[in-house]
Amino acid sequence: MTKLNKKGQALVEYVLIIALVTVIAVSLIKVFGGYLKDSITKTSCELVGETYQKGAQAGEGTCK
Repeated sequence: MTKLNKKGQALVEYVLIIALVTVIAVSLIKVFGGYLKDSITKTSCELVGETYQKGAQAGEGTCK
């Protein structure tokens, strides 16, 4: 019975670690998401030969 409890404990620990990593990842994306979107937009503008126009806030930039 002790072996069974240790396996269950390890599973719970792995689930908690995965949950913590997920919460941290979602928080970072929420904080830096606009900047990431602007970076991707800026790169795509250069690929299609257009100029990048910065938006009023992070994440609102466009190609023109």
